[in-house]
Amino acid sequence: MTDSDRRAPRGRYPLRLRRAPVPWERQRPTWRDARAGLIAEALRRAQARPGGDWYVLAAARDIRPGHAFGRTVAGVEVVAWRDADGRLRTGPGACPHLGAPLKDGPVRRGTLICRWHGLALPGGPLPGWSPFPSYDDGVLAWVRLDRAGGEPPLERPVVPARPRPAEAVTAVYTGVGRCEPQDVVANRLDPWHGAWLHPYSFVDLTVVDTPSGQDTADGDGFTVEVSFKVAGRATVPVLARFTAPGPRTVVMRVVEGEGRGSVVETHATPLSPDAAGHPRTAVIEAVVAASDRPGFAVARALAPLLRPVMRAAAGRLWRDDLAYAERRWALRSAGVFPG
Repeated sequence: MTDSDRRAPRGRYPLRLRRAPVPWERQRPTWRDARAGLIAEALRRAQARPGGDWYVLAAARDIRPGHAFGRTVAGVEVVAWRDADGRLRTGPGACPHLGAPLKDGPVRRGTLICRWHGLALPGGPLPGWSPFPSYDDGVLAWVRLDRAGGEPPLERPVVPARPRPAEAVTAVYTGVGRCEPQDVVANRLDPWHGAWLHPYSFVDLTVVDTPSGQDTADGDGFTVEVSFKVAGRATVPVLARFTAPGPRTVVMRVVEGEGRGSVVETHATPLSPDAAGHPRTAVIEAVVAASDRPGFAVARALAPLLRPVMRAAAGRLWRDDLAYAERRWALRSAGVFPG
């Protein structure tokens, strides 16, 4: 079957009505196709790709002018804020004076001020405190942690190609699970579970192409025919491709059908362990939706209202997928499941 044969139809209206929905328990089993070795090899190749010590810190809009933002990434306490020009600044989260939490400090005219004794940090190096490299791609805020990552550093993170934020509707969901980044990535590199684990969102899912083993991320992915459920029998059929451009990132891109070019980026950011010493990972997922339909301008105008809905939809999916990732970690840590 050629790519042109597999293209999802795109007519005047984006919705399609399923003629004869198949009950969940009668859909075609996918366990034979979802081979553990195939998924493990795709994960291994993803982990071998350069990450450059870059980690997604948060949604770019979560770091607001006049406010500090704090998160512990890969065991490193990080503080972030915006300077007087709106540029992202990041650095160690402990004040170099007596260790106060800088995330609790106010930002005045772009300068972060420690609440304990008033030490001012405009963003440059101070004795005992050096800023971290940071990057704002318009949707996500990144921080580079060379000591934590141990990878050859890159000047900029590997940001997947996506529609321009000004021409799209964007939303970012964040959830936390007891697992490691590889468990989140492995979950996303298993598209076969979609219609079984998430029947409220996906139906008629068929994996039509699997990774070729090529070194490049673009040529090493899963292509999926799937329909997104809207309501009742109404669905939106698309052809989507899952690729892993880096060790902690999986991208789903709509390659044919409604919203062509739209992406869902799933980033797995390691945090600090919990009180019992178990690993914790943040799933930071960016949805960047675009369409060339004239009516999409209305959706962009309604973006502030749509974002909570989009985050809630992602949260419902990740409620199930994080349970999957947590179980994978538990089985691995017990030696029951290789990894």
